Amino acid sequence: MKTKKELLFEPVKHIDIKSFDATPIIRQMGDMSFTARDTARAAEILNKMIEDKECTVILTLAGSTSAAGCMQIYVDLVKNNMVDAIVATGASIVDMDFFEALGFKHYKGTPYVDDKKLRELYIDRIYDTFIDEEQLQNCDAAVKKIADSLPVKSYSSREFIQEMGRYLVQNAKKKDSLVQTAFENNVPIFCPAFSDSSAGFGLVMHQYERKKNYVSIDSVKDLRELTEIKMCAKTTGLFMVGGGVPKNFAQDTVVCAEVLGKKVPVHKYAVQITVADVRDGACSSSTLKEASSWGKVDTIFEQMVYAEATSVLPLIASYAYHAGNWKNRSRQNWNEYLNKL
Repeated sequence: MKTKKELLFEPVKHIDIKSFDATPIIRQMGDMSFTARDTARAAEILNKMIEDKECTVILTLAGSTSAAGCMQIYVDLVKNNMVDAIVATGASIVDMDFFEALGFKHYKGTPYVDDKKLRELYIDRIYDTFIDEEQLQNCDAAVKKIADSLPVKSYSSREFIQEMGRYLVQNAKKKDSLVQTAFENNVPIFCPAFSDSSAGFGLVMHQYERKKNYVSIDSVKDLRELTEIKMCAKTTGLFMVGGGVPKNFAQDTVVCAEVLGKKVPVHKYAVQITVADVRDGACSSSTLKEASSWGKVDTIFEQMVYAEATSVLPLIASYAYHAGNWKNRSRQNWNEYLNKL
């Protein structure tokens, strides 16, 4: 068995959608069949969302694509005004993005390894990607430090992640993180299951030490704030990588507005990239057509792409970037709007 230093040797590199133009291959894939044609149509729908000046584009993230090399894609979507709000798992935002912003890295590994030996070395594995557990615990501690510095009250995950972004402005070792970029561009990030990550460990340490008079996270406030965006936005589109809580949370804003007595349109545009099987009835793998029965999304501009996200996401995002419609969009500044409520 190799040493820890030998195993944590070659970092995962994040793909740069600006460095190549996927337009030719996407256009040719549109004349193919199966996943190729689905991918091309998804790229066109994302481009339509960005082209529609009244559309608020909501990106949802589940799974481990950030650790797997797609982190820079999400940063570029925010930096180039192609995304107006984000709903993600805590792991995507904290264990992966905030983690790298603190100067740590994910490393190329292999699934063909003795996981008990990895545990002895304090190395965590995400399929073929390795992470240093000691560095993750430093990430936990950074979250605790932020919580310790805040006024005692209940925060939405969005509000707490804003404070993480503010912290990174002064303390980041890697400046081009999603958390910091979103903070600097007034793009809200929601993590409905925020505690299911290093944030959870950091906040537990904070609360355990304080005993009382501590910071807490209000997931109900998360839903209310995202619903406020839905009620205020003229049109909305969903670009969903994976499924899970982020997908359902973003879609539920239509229903939530309805129970508040507000009539809002369903999400006009929707794209989902997933490998999930719909046959078990799981919400995270339900098709977008199925979601229309719940009054969540329209079925005119919707596309399911059944593919592992790292294989098609760079093509879709590069196509939308090089189409250039983001250059004509105005920033929505939803963080600024929510902070005034």
